[in-house]
Amino acid sequence: MEQTFYEMVYDVVRLIPKGRVTSYGAIAKCLGAGGSARMVGYAMNNAHGMHPPVPAHRVVNRNGYLTGKFHFMPPELMQQMLESEGITVIDDKVQDFKTRNWDPAEEI
Repeated sequence: MEQTFYEMVYDVVRLIPKGRVTSYGAIAKCLGAGGSARMVGYAMNNAHGMHPPVPAHRVVNRNGYLTGKFHFMPPELMQQMLESEGITVIDDKVQDFKTRNWDPAEEI
């Protein structure tokens, strides 16, 4: 049985190490769907409650902003989860984004 795009996204997101983040676009590019960053975002919106869990809090926009935070309840939870992994977030932006960025195309 062939995997859906969402399932492929979830498989990639599950590989993001603690203390690292990646972007919607990097995931899309890794899956051969470079123009589908928004579809990755839709997948993240539906990731809550998945088994095994999908660490959606580790997916941010291409500039390191927590654009998906409003899909967490409460919205501050995304930042709290990142900070619990040692990532500093100021004004909804991951600090040292270039250092913290995990590129699935290079890592997988």
